[in-house]
Amino acid sequence: MWLVAVNPSAGNGRTLEISREVTGFLATNSEESRVVIAPNALELSLRLREIVDASSDLIQGIISIGGDGLAHLVLQVAVPAGIPFVVIPGGTGNDFARSLGYSRSDVISLLKKVISEPAQPIDLGNVDSEWFGAILSTGFDSVVNERANSLRWPKGAARYNAAIALELPKFRAIDYVITIDGSTMPVEAMLIAVGNGRSYGAGMNVCPNAQLDDGLFDLVILEPVSTVEFIKVFPQVYSGKHIHHPQVRSIRAQKVRIEGASIAYADGERIGPAPVSAECIAGAGLTWTL
Repeated sequence: MWLVAVNPSAGNGRTLEISREVTGFLATNSEESRVVIAPNALELSLRLREIVDASSDLIQGIISIGGDGLAHLVLQVAVPAGIPFVVIPGGTGNDFARSLGYSRSDVISLLKKVISEPAQPIDLGNVDSEWFGAILSTGFDSVVNERANSLRWPKGAARYNAAIALELPKFRAIDYVITIDGSTMPVEAMLIAVGNGRSYGAGMNVCPNAQLDDGLFDLVILEPVSTVEFIKVFPQVYSGKHIHHPQVRSIRAQKVRIEGASIAYADGERIGPAPVSAECIAGAGLTWTL
């Protein structure tokens, strides 16, 4: 049986349409499925855990239909149980799906692979006992996330851009202490991104060299730059060319601890204030890639 977890509010309701496409495909191919839907993340998490606890040996996989928030929630249920997961993009960001090679046009191609081939192991990050698939971050982007979450308007990706415009003029670099695979160093940074996957913020390739099968994070640190320079460099994050800027430092690491007066986010979900400790766990998740 496949569990189909749906966030009905993601993608302006498009997830419900995608879920019908998914369950229809599974039924046509004689695959049993059960849709799990709830009005909020907490209720959905509880329902998934209840089903998994009762019948984990009958579950072939959990299919997430929504954005990064739902995928993040599904990881917390699927990974401890050793159940494969599928991330079908249906939200605003879809960055974990992007790192896995999925797009919204690939749903049927992905499902054909899912029902015909075994799931393969991929690396996942674990931050203070919470799993993440794409990026753990702190600094300016976390400040922007905090502001974006407080805004009622605009909606979608535009809300994130509005938060950038509000926060950038007053933002200053933060003093951090970072421990990387046992070596500690002080650093003054605008942002720190710890990448298992490549992107966040709906396609910003902040860690463009990150791989899901190397057992290591790609750590990207932006050291202090002026507001004007930040505005010049920022558009390059979509292509990944920002890593060539002299104030950007790239480091590969298996374990990272970040201390500083800031908030951390992973997969766009609030983790909490630093300090935070993260580890890249090789082969922790089971999924399919395109």
